[in-house]
Amino acid sequence: MANHWTIQAKYGLKALGNFLSQGMIDPLPIRHAFKGYSKQSASKDIKAALDVALVGIPQCMAFAAMAGLDSIYGIMAGAVGTLVAPIFARCSFTVSGPSNATAFMLASFFLVASPGIKENPALFVPLIVLCAGLVCIFGAFIRATDMLQFVSRSVLVGYITGAATLIIASQLRYVLGLNDVVSGSSFFSMALAICNNIMLIQWQPLLLGILSFFLYFFLRKHAKALPTFAVILLLMSGLNWLLCRDWMGGSFTGVRMLRDFTMADISLAAPPVHLLPDYITELFPIIFGIAFLSTLEQTVMSKTISAKTGESINIAQDTFSVGMANIASSFTTCLPSSASLTRSILNYNSGAATRFAPVFCGIFGFIAIFAFASAPIISQIPHTVLAALVLASAVSLYDKSHLRICFRSTPDDAVVLILTFLCALLLPLHIAIFAGVILSVTLFLRKAAKPELVEYTLDGEGTLMKLGEDAERLPQISIVHVEGDLFFGASDLFLNQVQRVASDPTLAIIVLRMRNARNLDATSVFALEELINFTREKGRHLLISGASREVYRILRKSRVLRLLQKDCVKGESNIFLIEPRNPNMSTRRALMRAQQLLGSKAADISIYTTQQTTSPS
Repeated sequence: MANHWTIQAKYGLKALGNFLSQGMIDPLPIRHAFKGYSKQSASKDIKAALDVALVGIPQCMAFAAMAGLDSIYGIMAGAVGTLVAPIFARCSFTVSGPSNATAFMLASFFLVASPGIKENPALFVPLIVLCAGLVCIFGAFIRATDMLQFVSRSVLVGYITGAATLIIASQLRYVLGLNDVVSGSSFFSMALAICNNIMLIQWQPLLLGILSFFLYFFLRKHAKALPTFAVILLLMSGLNWLLCRDWMGGSFTGVRMLRDFTMADISLAAPPVHLLPDYITELFPIIFGIAFLSTLEQTVMSKTISAKTGESINIAQDTFSVGMANIASSFTTCLPSSASLTRSILNYNSGAATRFAPVFCGIFGFIAIFAFASAPIISQIPHTVLAALVLASAVSLYDKSHLRICFRSTPDDAVVLILTFLCALLLPLHIAIFAGVILSVTLFLRKAAKPELVEYTLDGEGTLMKLGEDAERLPQISIVHVEGDLFFGASDLFLNQVQRVASDPTLAIIVLRMRNARNLDATSVFALEELINFTREKGRHLLISGASREVYRILRKSRVLRLLQKDCVKGESNIFLIEPRNPNMSTRRALMRAQQLLGSKAADISIYTTQQTTSPS
């Protein structure tokens, strides 16, 4: 018995090793970029890096504000993540750093977190970022990115739309000058807090916020080449400075400004891993939520950039780079990092030649950090201006064409979108995204878990036809064609349908044609085992024809093949593999075996298909 379990354990470890080995990762892709690197390439990379930095640094400040944290969290993430990711990425033009999705997911988590976590973001943000990075790396090795195909676009559209609505509600109070109003954690509590304090609205921050909001869309439309965020922050900060002068009335002196940071605010230490056991149950959803979103954003970015550059895609490698960027970021005062599609596209469009462009961009980010830490620059920016830019970015996330497609495609898509949207408004975002995914997968499984079983027979001329189409069942023999997925969700339906056929007292032989049966798993093998035992209890025989080599392998390794072949002597078989050159031959041989079991001497059987019948073999 002990020897049996030893063999099973070795087999399990071997299977696990083979599974992990599928995700081959290059530990240092950047080493290939040094070969042939020239001054001309460096010049192009530096120019592109400067363009991205001018856009990225103000954006990173906005993402920090979105997360409810100081600017240093966003700027540092923009520096570290951007510098580290291209060292390990497959895509040469990856620009990593904070994103609106991960930033607001982090914000929604802290709104509902326990006091021990909520009051210590400097401790728990690095810990969350570290663990999310480790999850990304593990996911890269097991190719978990392949599972993203099961996340429907309706989930993403509903989530993004809901997150954008939440961003608007959360940032609107800063534009209205209601900075100190307690707003709650859901959209409705935020909206209610604003309505209850509407008489406290201040016109000065409201004016600056409205100007910033409309200037954002004006520049996006008429001056696309300009770094919109940087231009607006500069112009509106200058306007606020003028309006604060005594000779302008000084009425804007009460507008709240952003907080400066110094080098003392920058943490360079290992994340407090010792806290993880005490808070793992609370941190688990946000860690996997951020890892999931980071991987998803990386996948979208890689596919989009590769379509432009012609580079081959290795999503696992790029996911590995996101994990490494987050691990590096966790040792500093950083937001989570993921691949930025907008900054990556800008990097490519700005003429970047190699992966060193984002490296230079990260270096520019560190230069900006030292500059901001040495001079009171950030404190010249009104909070309402940054909030208005975040609000404008959120409005840009509403995509009418995507919403229209989801609403008009299928009822399931519309249901998934609406429920995911509502979950985003009612639940923390790290819970809402998984609620939408679970709903989407559930609806998918409901569709997939319906294998098609059609009973066939032979007419007098040997033509294979559906039962009831000018032909009655061949005496004592039923030919059941199985088509579709036979995974765990379909196994019960498969078993019940075949048992219903097998219950006919006139039957002696059931031939399962399984050429188009796919995705057998342990549950479906259990169902097949039950079916074999059921037919034998009823005094009937079960034969399988058209089985693929994969089906045969699964049945052999699970030892169900032994049960199927139990009554066979040498030279006999109850399973017949598909022959690609003659697909119907396996069914012909199964019928010959059926006649042998029935004691019939007529062994010459021909199988034909007609145009009026779709060939099931």
